[in-house]
Amino acid sequence: MKFIDAKILKSMFISASNHLYNHYPEVDALNVFPVPDGDTGMNMNLTMTSGAKEIINRSDDDVYTVAKTFSKGLLMGARGNSGVITSQIFRGFADSLENKSKIYATDLADAFANGAKIAYKAVIKPVEGTILTVIRESSEALSNGVDERTSIEKAFEILLDEARASLERTPNLLPVLKEVGVVDSGGAGLVKILEGMQGSVVGSPVERNEATSVDVKGQAQMAANDKQDEFGYCTEFIMRLGPAETKKSFNKQRFTSVLGAHGNSLVVVQDDDIVKVHVHTLKPGNVFNYAQQFGEFVKLKCENMTEQHNEILFNEMNKQGPHMAAADMNEAPLAAPKEVVKEKQKEYALIATSSGEGIDELFNEIGVEYIVSGGQTMNPSTNDFLSMIEKANAKNVFIFPNNGNIILAANQARDVLEGKVNVVVIPTKTIMQGIVSAINFNADLSVEDNESVMTEAIDSVKSGQVTYAIKDTEIEGVKVKKDEFMAIFNTKEIIGCHKKKIDALKQLLKYMVDEDSSVITVLLGEDVSTEKDKVEVEKYIEKTFKDCDFDIRFGKQPVYSYIVGVE
Repeated sequence: MKFIDAKILKSMFISASNHLYNHYPEVDALNVFPVPDGDTGMNMNLTMTSGAKEIINRSDDDVYTVAKTFSKGLLMGARGNSGVITSQIFRGFADSLENKSKIYATDLADAFANGAKIAYKAVIKPVEGTILTVIRESSEALSNGVDERTSIEKAFEILLDEARASLERTPNLLPVLKEVGVVDSGGAGLVKILEGMQGSVVGSPVERNEATSVDVKGQAQMAANDKQDEFGYCTEFIMRLGPAETKKSFNKQRFTSVLGAHGNSLVVVQDDDIVKVHVHTLKPGNVFNYAQQFGEFVKLKCENMTEQHNEILFNEMNKQGPHMAAADMNEAPLAAPKEVVKEKQKEYALIATSSGEGIDELFNEIGVEYIVSGGQTMNPSTNDFLSMIEKANAKNVFIFPNNGNIILAANQARDVLEGKVNVVVIPTKTIMQGIVSAINFNADLSVEDNESVMTEAIDSVKSGQVTYAIKDTEIEGVKVKKDEFMAIFNTKEIIGCHKKKIDALKQLLKYMVDEDSSVITVLLGEDVSTEKDKVEVEKYIEKTFKDCDFDIRFGKQPVYSYIVGVE
């Protein structure tokens, strides 16, 4: 093949999205931190799927339009640092194709080289041994290995050979990867993307595993139907997990994320080995097929909500008289259009990322009116922030990401709205930093003064958390055992591992509290939700840290049993 045209490029992008989807759990499993937040694969998968949705039903005849449309979809759906970096790679890729209708091997090299350049610019402090290294080294090899006579097949062979080799070298650049014995997860996701693109080039485009996903076209149709308020199927089931010999291991966060991509109005409740699910979806069969990988159904229910809605509408018309019932519903007389009065813009609005009903309430108490749901394992997309900014309707918007893996998506939303809304991202990496920072907002101060004060407040609080380990490992001399509870200072430093979660909390508090500490805050997670749990923590703090005030609340956050702040 001498060149790539628009049709082939579209196939390449969709094949890449499909290939990543089919392998994203493998990418998730590479996350070196042994906590239940292995979400790199999921973030990249959702980002790529967002791009594929944008191009699936288009028939553009130039490669630049295809690439630019795909890039825009990635940008809007970008989640987590890995997803944002992926979107920036393909933004640079697309920009290099302007005024081109075909891509030759040298054009492909220029496109990936520009993708690497733009991706590096998007990260304030680029770290080698990551997805950035893999795209840089592979694009350099491609640039050095092609000329006008090189076929597209040969170009991808060069690109992928170096991408795989670069991925294998990542542990030599990041000590933590070498310590745990894995390669970089973001780099691994990029290799899957490139493999998917190559599959289309050689005539074997990758299809999605229908047992585990809604196909891209189905997702695109679902998105369109959601906008049109179509109803789909109310799908409910009760499932018993296992047995382990024939069924996959169940992870509630990942299971919920996948079903969330298949529909809306989702509720997932787990009680030991029983899982109850409610979801509105256009393709219930795919939901059932996916769920059955983890267990067998005890009870099923699936109702067509569109038919129910039409029947209700027909009955309501019948009450008004036979002339209405007999008429075509689309021919009902139109009401006079109401004058749309746009609300006046507020001066300020605060938006925070939160991941628990109790944490939502706490942010509301301190003046954060707008909440973007998400956090660890459930990173919100750029579009999630854009939607909330639009809802806030303010001249100046402050965003508190409250997670290091969400800051890039928030920054990307800010860049999209440049010149339209003044968006300021306060670089909070934990819930506690977000709370302390937001408390310092003062509506009487200027934007610049508020930004300065709230950013400075980040350093006034120490953060910690307790969560369970998902695998055995050893990091910086601390032995971690699967299913035991880790005490984690800030977001990365594991200071201990215990069989009981309360013991992990006690060690964490002793590590964090010193003679300068005056206030201790503890947010209790979903798994410590009783009054007895709260009293146990209160008594320990009252007895052990007599000079400190404390505030113990039910945060109801998933994943983390305790979130701790010390000021």
